[in-house]
Amino acid sequence: MSEHNFAPSRRHLLKSASAAAALPFIATLGALHSREAQAAGNTLLVDSPYGPIAPVDDLITGLPLLQLPAGFSYKSFGWTGDLMSNGKPTPRAHDGMGVVTSRRVGRGTELVLIRNHEVGTGSDASHFGAPAVYDSGTSGSSYSNGGTTNLVFRDGNWIRTDANLGGTRTNCAGGITPWGSWLTCEEVGSDSASSQGRKHGYVFECAADASQTSAEPIIGMGRFAHEAVAIDPSTGIAYLTEDSSGKSGFYRYIPTVTQGALGSLAQGGKLQMAKVKGLNNGNIAPAQLDQSYELEWVDIANPDQNRGNATGPDGAAITNAAGPFVQGWQQGGLRMNRGEGIWYFAGKMFVMDTSGGNVGRGAIWELDLASQTLVCIYASASELVGDAGDNLCVSPRGGIVICEDGGGVTDTFGFGSRLMGLSPEGDTFILAKNNVNVNAAQLTAAGKLGSLAGNHRGSELCGACFDPTGRFLFVNIQTPGITFAITGPWAKGAL
Repeated sequence: MSEHNFAPSRRHLLKSASAAAALPFIATLGALHSREAQAAGNTLLVDSPYGPIAPVDDLITGLPLLQLPAGFSYKSFGWTGDLMSNGKPTPRAHDGMGVVTSRRVGRGTELVLIRNHEVGTGSDASHFGAPAVYDSGTSGSSYSNGGTTNLVFRDGNWIRTDANLGGTRTNCAGGITPWGSWLTCEEVGSDSASSQGRKHGYVFECAADASQTSAEPIIGMGRFAHEAVAIDPSTGIAYLTEDSSGKSGFYRYIPTVTQGALGSLAQGGKLQMAKVKGLNNGNIAPAQLDQSYELEWVDIANPDQNRGNATGPDGAAITNAAGPFVQGWQQGGLRMNRGEGIWYFAGKMFVMDTSGGNVGRGAIWELDLASQTLVCIYASASELVGDAGDNLCVSPRGGIVICEDGGGVTDTFGFGSRLMGLSPEGDTFILAKNNVNVNAAQLTAAGKLGSLAGNHRGSELCGACFDPTGRFLFVNIQTPGITFAITGPWAKGAL
């Protein structure tokens, strides 16, 4: 393991002075702060190994859209309203995203990313020209206007955007598969159906070649307010989070076909919900650093069950919860506050509870897949340390990036939402900041819609993901809807 790989057990070693001395890139004061944070059960904010951030001009539009450390640069692409390859405008509300394929094209390397659009209902009957449409019916006078788009990036340059899946709702996060597709998740908690009789709240698989996307839900993965999903490549098991305030379960889907391929998850499987071993209806939301639980799993007999009420084995009652959660709760399943980002790396799952932790500002759990032990590795005590972490990702070097969704923070670098890095010791640092504050004249000059003007610095950063080499970090700003490719001297820090 290189010194820049993230390993929470190394943070535990900081309890001894000898361990601190063994980590050459950690200052003594930093080690002291880490020990103090551990004693308080909370994560601390530390200086970034990449240095302070400042506004940096976009290499495409010339606008200072992000604050970044010295030496970093970026290119924007796929703005809301930009024309896609089919001639339709790019949909709004960019959210979860992943790099699904990396392939050689001539002498270069081409990446395909798939991006979610967290749109509920609207007036677009064309579903932005997506070749695969799940629900073309109406709800009242509105259509389901969420979905996904494909982005092509070749040798450091953006190439094009292709429509992929349409007719879905509130596509929030999702996850990549080991076989090169994207699982997009509907964050919908309602049982209502459109005029076509189509319900929402499912997971869909999107292909790198949009013509191969089926637009049929993977019903076995459950119908609830999905947030994200990550697959253990050694077993094929998919782990899923739920974003339903105070009624969020943690799930896994054991597919019938373990040798994954496009469409294999839809061939059936077993949905289960996590339970703390030896504890019925455990609430793991008020987490502190190093708090740990051993998990077991209970079966969900009907993944498509409607919402309802439930009483747990010890009399704990829950109302108006998703059908899968109701079934798990009745068997003693656990709950967190708001399960959001999840990412697989090196035999572990990293899971974000957006309003978990001591004060509800966010917590990250590390699940060791071999032992099924869950350990808290991050617990924010204030918005400065971390403000409602949402999506997260792990770099090829093992560093964790956290996307904030708290509406923006005022810190040393001014106001805005942030990308946070998690140090090897479990402390946070500021990696980047939303700096989108533009007027119509600036946007028009850059070839963008003037209607996107405004101060959007509080809009969430989301969909962070690296290319397989770790050279580029891709990320979205949800409003006004922009995708970025960021590059720089990553080797200076843990990312």
